Amino acid sequence: MARLAQTAGLDDVQREILSTVRDFVDKEILPVATELEHRDEYPQQIVDGLRELGLFGLMIPEEYGGLGESLLTYALCVEEIARGWMSVSGIINTHFIVAYMLKQYGTAEQKEHFLPRMAAGDIRGAFSMSEPGLGSDVSAITSKAVRDGDEYVLNGQKMWLTNGGTSSLVAVLVRSDEGHSAEEVAARPHRSMTTFLVEKEPGFGEVRPGLTIPGKIDKMGYKGVDTTELIMDDLRVPADRVLGGTTGRGFYQMMDGVEVGRVNVAARGCGVAQRAFELGVRYAQQRHTFGTQIAHHQAIQFKLAEMATKVEAAHAMMVNAARKKDSGQRNDLEAGMAKYLASEYCKEVVEDAFRIHGGYGFSKEYEIERLYREAPMLLIGEGTAEIQKMIIGRRLLEEYRFQG
Repeated sequence: MARLAQTAGLDDVQREILSTVRDFVDKEILPVATELEHRDEYPQQIVDGLRELGLFGLMIPEEYGGLGESLLTYALCVEEIARGWMSVSGIINTHFIVAYMLKQYGTAEQKEHFLPRMAAGDIRGAFSMSEPGLGSDVSAITSKAVRDGDEYVLNGQKMWLTNGGTSSLVAVLVRSDEGHSAEEVAARPHRSMTTFLVEKEPGFGEVRPGLTIPGKIDKMGYKGVDTTELIMDDLRVPADRVLGGTTGRGFYQMMDGVEVGRVNVAARGCGVAQRAFELGVRYAQQRHTFGTQIAHHQAIQFKLAEMATKVEAAHAMMVNAARKKDSGQRNDLEAGMAKYLASEYCKEVVEDAFRIHGGYGFSKEYEIERLYREAPMLLIGEGTAEIQKMIIGRRLLEEYRFQG
């Protein structure tokens, strides 16, 4: 099982971290994942275990109590966790994006206030861009912040918050037209957006004055983790909770966070695909038809060959995107390619494993049924395949501009 998706060039610390995480997945996640998923139950014991391992602070600098690890180390850990249960990797991902944005753009006071407690897992992060009336068109955001003395008053409705209920800190992107004329806002809407750091109590209902988190959204898959709306009704936020201290920079901060989030989604796709391959190749050697293992039939061997090749290719692209970001280089092209390929291949590998299982794949007694419902979320999260293609196409035209 361990032959696929190996990563060359890791140091001893990285190998030790990954070995620890893989053991945790095998012992603490895989045995209970399907049962918890069917009950749509938040995996509190698993989350507590990840907290003890220090994974909530994996990329937070050591000066703030974190482990100070690279994006590559984080992505490989996510790959392992998603192999156990993709929902658990989602719980960590949104927390990680907020911590990354704070590390990159937060003021000194914001870093000192939030990062040590985020590294310890005492503060759990969520981030919010989407709204009910828009999907990938972030420029169409209508939620708004208006300055009122030393505070901003926020109004609007947000959608699709992972960790919306369990989080205690939400990075919220809203429109703030402060200092911009109507003409400037119309011409360059991205320059009038601001990210606010909104602290709240975990839970549902009114979690602070002016802020309501309705109940969980019922989903086809990706269960266990809470996905919610967020409603702001004259929510007052201190001016010192503008990320970075300056308005108008929120779009670019969020896009940087989403860029590393796309590496995360690619890693999740790799992990789910690996698990689907494991289930498929194991079942093919257990199931007999016409007097022999179905693994001996050429049709099944062809499927296994295609599945393994896709697992390997997706892993390689994910690792390349993470290493490019770690080197300090722009990686939106590589992240878009990795996210697009890994999510598409994940869907295909899961479906092939489902087909190998035959009628039993349709039964909730078999793990592949859960994976079959989880894989489609990766086609949408952190930007659809169509959005990734737009990003890839534009970047390729920049790189290969014809000089005629």
